[in-house]
Amino acid sequence: MNATVGRPIAHDSALGHATGAARFADDLPEPPGLLHGALVLSPVAHGRLDALDIPDLPGVVRVIAAADIIGPNDISGSGKAGEPLLTDGVLRHHGQPIALVLAETRDAALRAAQAIKPAITPLPALLDPEEALAREDYLMPPQIITRGDVPEAFAAAPRIAEGRFQAGGQEHFYLESQIALAVPGEDGEIAVTSSTQHPTEVQHIVARILGCDYNRVPVTCRRMGGGFGGKESNASWIAAAAALGARLTGRPVKLRPPRKADMAATGKRHPFLFRWKASFDAAGRILALEATLAADGGHSLDLTPGVVFRALTHALNCYDVPAVRLTALALRTNTVSHTAFRGFGGPQGVLLMEDVIRGVARATGLPPETVRERNFAGGGNGTHTPYGQALEGDLIRRVWAECRDDARWDDRRAEIAAFNASHPYLRRGLGSFVLAFGISFGVRHLNQAGALVHVYADGSIRLNHGGTEMGQGLNVKIAQVVAETFGVPLDRVRITATSTAEVPNTSPTAASTGSDLNGWAAHLAATTIRTRMAEVAAALWDVPADAVCFAEDRAFVDRPGDNRAMGFGELAHRCWIERVSLSATGFYRTPDIHWDPVAMTGEPFFYFSYGASVAEVVVDTLTGEHRVLRADLVQDCGRSLNPAIDRGQIEGAFVQGMGWLTCEELVWDAEGRQRTLGPSTYKIPGSRDVPPSFNVRLLSDAPARSDTIFRSKAVGEPPLMLATAVWNALRDATGVERLDLPATPDRILRALRGSSRSQSGGITGSGDDLRRN
Repeated sequence: MNATVGRPIAHDSALGHATGAARFADDLPEPPGLLHGALVLSPVAHGRLDALDIPDLPGVVRVIAAADIIGPNDISGSGKAGEPLLTDGVLRHHGQPIALVLAETRDAALRAAQAIKPAITPLPALLDPEEALAREDYLMPPQIITRGDVPEAFAAAPRIAEGRFQAGGQEHFYLESQIALAVPGEDGEIAVTSSTQHPTEVQHIVARILGCDYNRVPVTCRRMGGGFGGKESNASWIAAAAALGARLTGRPVKLRPPRKADMAATGKRHPFLFRWKASFDAAGRILALEATLAADGGHSLDLTPGVVFRALTHALNCYDVPAVRLTALALRTNTVSHTAFRGFGGPQGVLLMEDVIRGVARATGLPPETVRERNFAGGGNGTHTPYGQALEGDLIRRVWAECRDDARWDDRRAEIAAFNASHPYLRRGLGSFVLAFGISFGVRHLNQAGALVHVYADGSIRLNHGGTEMGQGLNVKIAQVVAETFGVPLDRVRITATSTAEVPNTSPTAASTGSDLNGWAAHLAATTIRTRMAEVAAALWDVPADAVCFAEDRAFVDRPGDNRAMGFGELAHRCWIERVSLSATGFYRTPDIHWDPVAMTGEPFFYFSYGASVAEVVVDTLTGEHRVLRADLVQDCGRSLNPAIDRGQIEGAFVQGMGWLTCEELVWDAEGRQRTLGPSTYKIPGSRDVPPSFNVRLLSDAPARSDTIFRSKAVGEPPLMLATAVWNALRDATGVERLDLPATPDRILRALRGSSRSQSGGITGSGDDLRRN
């Protein structure tokens, strides 16, 4: 066989990225007559727009407000109206778009946007999620999962513990900011180039704003400079604004907000509040759990229903509790509408049991790892989640056992104890984490994909699919699938830009499903063509079609003693001569997933991805500063399509998760203005934050499902949650009972000092009461 799949092949654009040759949206040649857009943003968190004073500004061609929108002023992709493109008169968060300035140059547009001063009547703003929780100000009805008789379990409880904590949000901080280019064409067509994870939603939102059919809005995306969920829904309204400008002026429009405007106007990872009560026995077995997970959704719904659903379905992670009542809430606040972020509620959800495990360990005097092991699903415990889906208990235990061995857990526990005994101010800590993460979209209809494959008469292949490339290596993986199907070298496959004009009705590249969905669609398309080609060869050689095989860039008869063969290109030419179609579409939909939203039961995930991690940290107890010294990760990727790409995803996801948990802090002031706008005030991990000893291993001889593409498993999101071991290590080092996230040095220091304000997040600085999430 060609054996393209499973090889550590480099990213298809690696050289282009390294040399600058890879073209992103802002690198494309600017069309004649291009106008540049800039957004006028709300300076308040809540208010009424009374007037918009627009002075005569040099270079400005037009200023567009809500009254200029042709179709409905609604950019909601959730199916429920409620989020305008440009304010409908009420300002609901700091940074909300008020107007769009179009000018001859970008500098002129930005100057004009700054010069326009809206007249606003301030209104009271709800900024504190704790206050929203107390008011029961929800964006949607609560979601509740129950199993067993929880009141009876607590009535008979041997022991009870309670806890509460909070986790902040996270800015996507993609290197390429949001951007869209809209070019008007014939008969009302607007061609959109967008840096988006969801070209189809861009198409739908643009068409809604313009009041036109979808077929008049072809959307293209060759690559993004990062997405992480931030370009799943937010890219749609950026493109809609550019397209509206193009329709109203008849000229091309590019909209690329500066970093500060991008951060002010776009959603983040949802901050969460957690409350729990657990009963357990002396052996650390958790018998009942009652918990509330409250997400701060911001001012509108956006993708919050899916985020809350995934947090709720991952609240028990890989553990079994006989009696549970889990309640998930979506709180409304006057902040930007929070959105998708790598893990999509899963990272927040899995935090719950980590806090419960530590609470039980503290009450029983057992090590957290002992409590962890005694509550794994499977074995003597139950094997199903509270909503009824089976977990693989043996695989849970295997990834943990192998990671524990890799990390030399017992030896290092002794080494750390000796270190701490001899250092008066530095404290080392060791933490662990085990994961079971469900793979599939929580919304059933999104679990589908299409692909288009052409084989040309010379044997070269052109591939188009509905997924988008944001640096994660999706395109090279799908190309490997096609090359493997045809038995040709990878360089015979040409990867093309994602386009709604070629593959329609696509799903977002999200939920770790990119390779699963699009890989299957491309494989089915290629298989259709290969079958036709085999029939041509079979007729030529007078053998059954199933006797024709493809490998090593040729077709041949797979029979002992029969050496008849021809090159793949030669056969392709023969098919053309014989008038056989060498073009096919492929369509795939994930099988066997279902969900009952009333009973809150079902099997919403195609399968689970498993992983485990161990992290070691050192904390300076005088300053709260800390460093991750070592991380050991074991990730189940099934039979990896591309181990090099998967390893890169695991490493990057872990570091991004570490950033969310330790240093990436979103700060709003008492008036609801976001103060962390840009790299000077918002800290993402740098190269020096990567653990000096960073050991990543794909689970060897992993159990492989026959119904995933070439028996692989998803890898995009699960490893981010492996960084949870860092939180556990920090608590091990400090010994504090509660440590809210992100665990910044000042938060750790306040926790160590026992400050009553250390966990609430409220501090005073520069005359402003800053609220931290």
